[in-house]
Amino acid sequence: MSRSISRQMIGGDWALSHPKEVRKNLRRFWFDGFFSSACDNILITYLSLYILALGATNAQIGLLSSLSSLVAALTLLPAALLVEKIGQRKRIVVAGASINRLAVLFLAVLPLILGGKSLVFIGIVFVLVRDFGSNLIYPAWVSMTADIVPLEGRGRYFASRNFAMGVAGMAVTLIAGELITRSGLLLGYQLALGAAFFFGAVNILFFSRISEPLPSSTTQVPRSMGFQAAFGDLRKEPAFLVVAGTAALWNFSLNIAGPFFNIHMVQNLDASATMVALTTIASIIAGLLAQRKLGYLVDRWGASRLQMISGLIIPILPLSWAFVTEPWQIIPINLVGGALWGAYNLASFNYLLTVIPEGYRERYSAIYQVVVMISLSIGAASGGIIVTRWGFFAVFIASACVRILAAFLFWYFINRRTKELQLGHYSR
Repeated sequence: MSRSISRQMIGGDWALSHPKEVRKNLRRFWFDGFFSSACDNILITYLSLYILALGATNAQIGLLSSLSSLVAALTLLPAALLVEKIGQRKRIVVAGASINRLAVLFLAVLPLILGGKSLVFIGIVFVLVRDFGSNLIYPAWVSMTADIVPLEGRGRYFASRNFAMGVAGMAVTLIAGELITRSGLLLGYQLALGAAFFFGAVNILFFSRISEPLPSSTTQVPRSMGFQAAFGDLRKEPAFLVVAGTAALWNFSLNIAGPFFNIHMVQNLDASATMVALTTIASIIAGLLAQRKLGYLVDRWGASRLQMISGLIIPILPLSWAFVTEPWQIIPINLVGGALWGAYNLASFNYLLTVIPEGYRERYSAIYQVVVMISLSIGAASGGIIVTRWGFFAVFIASACVRILAAFLFWYFINRRTKELQLGHYSR
């Protein structure tokens, strides 16, 4: 059993043929994901509810989500240019992650220091500082990830790593939900955020022990620094433009409803923190059950096909929320959604790595994420307006409709690209 678990930490038998240093990095990266997931799942599930408990309004929650995406858009490209200029990818990741985790700690202790209206404002500021740290590391992290995990086993390795992350996320989400329910609202949230800080610190420790591999590109790619040059090069990469363009519409559609799912559960369906945790866990369980098969499908079918299929089905999820009348009804929706999102996220990340030019990973991953974050920001702002004027039902319907449009556009462009490749007209 120990040997089997050890092999799962490196993604399976395929990794045994690689040097010992590669396998050590894969194992450390696996643990990095495990503890990062434990931290992030607490924050994803409960952070907006915590800000709500501090006294924020629904409009302020929508504004926070929009500002978070805007901070990301303003941070990502400078972060990529920083990596291109000075290198030191691991140091940048560790520095950004440290900013992120310290912001979480300050959020946890904030009610002990402040009170009144300033509490919400300062809380929002620390959430934005946390987002700044997260996005500072993204270009360096994507670049390192592509070099840590060999291409031929990425589907299987990330399926194994995602499985471990799902287990960690499921456990901490349930425990944190019980903690919040039993400890009293605000104190429970503070304890949960304190636990998130601890898991995040362990995550940093494992990542800092990874031996930074040399960039996989052995050719020197001429780079002209600056924002104009970074965006000007995009015309040479039509495949990347297709992915970024469809991702913009897709993520806009997601954040129309994204900030309001858990708030709808608590405010309108009278769900407890434990019930919120159970609905989240249903999604994680479905994703875990699907992970092993999904890794195989990515490596065999190709990431674009799996992303296309799952993307065409996902719009049923927000549409289903529009007809929920009891919290327990969300559990079957999330069971379906967990499997679909497991497939979509695994496929979309692997496909992104294939369309980014090898010598430009930092820059292009940042541009992609800038596009995504601007779209999320506009989506959250739009969702805030819709929910204020027409309610949660309208938000869920609007999100579903735009998701359908984005999924069909991706399907159209991928089919078109496949035909061009077959004709030999599509080249880089």
